[in-house]
Amino acid sequence: MQNFDVLIVGGGPGGYVAAIKAGQLGLKVAVVEKDNVGGVCLNWGCIPTKTLLKSAKVFEQFKHAKDYGIDVKPDAFTANFPEMIKRKDSVVRRLTGGVASLLKKNGATLIKGYAEVLDANHVKVGEETYESKYLILATGASVIMPPIAGLKEAFEKGFVLTSKEILDLKTLPQSLVIVGGGVIGLEFATIFNSLGTKVTVIERLPTILASVDEELRGLFQKKIIKDGIQLITSASVNAIGTNSVSYELDGKTIEIPADKVLMAVGMKPNTNSFTSLNLTMEKAGVQVNEHMQTSIPNVYAIGDVTGKFMLAHVASHAGLVAIEHIQGHDAKMNYQAIPSGIYTFPEIAMVGVTEQEAKAKGLDYKVSTFPLAANGKAMGENEKDGLVKIIVSKPYNEIIGVHIMAPSATEMITEASLAINLEATAEELVHTIHPHPTLAEMMMEAAHGIVDKPIHI
Repeated sequence: MQNFDVLIVGGGPGGYVAAIKAGQLGLKVAVVEKDNVGGVCLNWGCIPTKTLLKSAKVFEQFKHAKDYGIDVKPDAFTANFPEMIKRKDSVVRRLTGGVASLLKKNGATLIKGYAEVLDANHVKVGEETYESKYLILATGASVIMPPIAGLKEAFEKGFVLTSKEILDLKTLPQSLVIVGGGVIGLEFATIFNSLGTKVTVIERLPTILASVDEELRGLFQKKIIKDGIQLITSASVNAIGTNSVSYELDGKTIEIPADKVLMAVGMKPNTNSFTSLNLTMEKAGVQVNEHMQTSIPNVYAIGDVTGKFMLAHVASHAGLVAIEHIQGHDAKMNYQAIPSGIYTFPEIAMVGVTEQEAKAKGLDYKVSTFPLAANGKAMGENEKDGLVKIIVSKPYNEIIGVHIMAPSATEMITEASLAINLEATAEELVHTIHPHPTLAEMMMEAAHGIVDKPIHI
C-alpha cells in the first residue's frame, strides 16, 4: 500500500494547485483524477468558453469593420465553426498538458481513475488502496438536470446539451434555446448570438443574472436585447420534445422550436465518492471552517464541492489555504473580497456588496458611477455601453463594493479586490495615478465622484 502525506481527490483548479503547492513544500502528495487534469474549468468551462468567446469577438468586429474605417463586404467572411472548435481543443490540450507537466515536475503522483474514499485515511482507486495522513476533497460539481418531462430522452438523443456537450458541436445551430439566465447561460448566449445563431434565453426568475448589481443588470439586459438575444423571464420550462421546448408564462403554455437546447440551470456538488465519511453538510455542499477543514479534522474540502463561490480562482486559493494549514500555518479563507466575472460582450465584473445588499444590511453608504461613454480609450475603441460603480461606507469612504460593465472588466476588477482587501478609501483611489488613456481610469473617475465630482463628465 502506497502512503502519502496528502491525497487529493480531484485534479481541477483546486486539486492540482493544492498538489503543486504541497510538492513545493516537500510533502509527499498524490492526486486522483478520473478525467483530464484541469477539471471542468480547463476542459469544459473557463478556458474553452473564453477561447470560443475570442473567436466570436473577432467575428463580431468583422461585422462592424465599417465603424473602424475598414471596408469589408458582408459576404466576404463567414464563421467557420468547426475550425473554432479545433482551435479551442488545441488550447485545452496545451494547457492540460502543461498542468500534468507541472504536477510531475513538483513531485506529485497522478493516479488515474475514480476515487472511492473508504475512511479519513484510505482511498481506493480500482483495485489499489492508498493511505494518507490528510485528505483534500476537490471533487467539483456537475450540471443540474431538473425533472422536466422529456429532458432525459432529449439529452440521450443529443437534442439537449449541457455546457460540456455544447463545446463539441460540429456545426453551428441555426437556433438555440438556453434554459437558465445565469452566468453560464449568458456566456453561451453571447457566443452563439455573435456567430449568427438565433438565441432565446428562458429564465424562471423575474430577471437574468440575479446576483449582479441591479443597475448594471438593467443596462446589460438592454444591451443584449438590442444585440438580438430574446429574453423570456418569469417562465418555467415544463416539457422538452424532439425539436421544441414548452414553457409556461402568465398562465399560458407556449412552445418554441429549436435546433438545440442548452441546459444551464446551475451546478451541484459531487459528493458520491466520499459518502462513507458522513461529513457534516450544508444545503449547498460540504461544511468547512475558515481553514477548509471538514467535520473530520484531517479531511479538507475545497472548491465547488463546498458550494461556496463556484469559481475556479476561489478553488485554487482554497487549495493553498488547506495546504498551508496542513503545514501548521494559520491560513484562513476570506470571502469578503472575492472577484467574479461574466465574459459577455461587454464583460461584467464585481467584488464586494451590491447596492441592494448594502441597502438590505442597513449600511450607511454612498455610490458613484462613471459611464464608459465618457472614457477616451473606450471612445477610440467604439465601445459605448457600460460603467464603473463604486460603493463606499460612510463616514470614511471605505470601498465595500465595485461593479464594472466594460470591455476587459474582468481585468480591471483586480484593482478593486486589492482596494477592498486593504480597506482602501475612495480618496486613496483618487490619489493613485492611473495611466492614460486606459479603461482603468474609470475607477479613478468614479472615486472622484465619491470625494467630490468626476473630472471628465
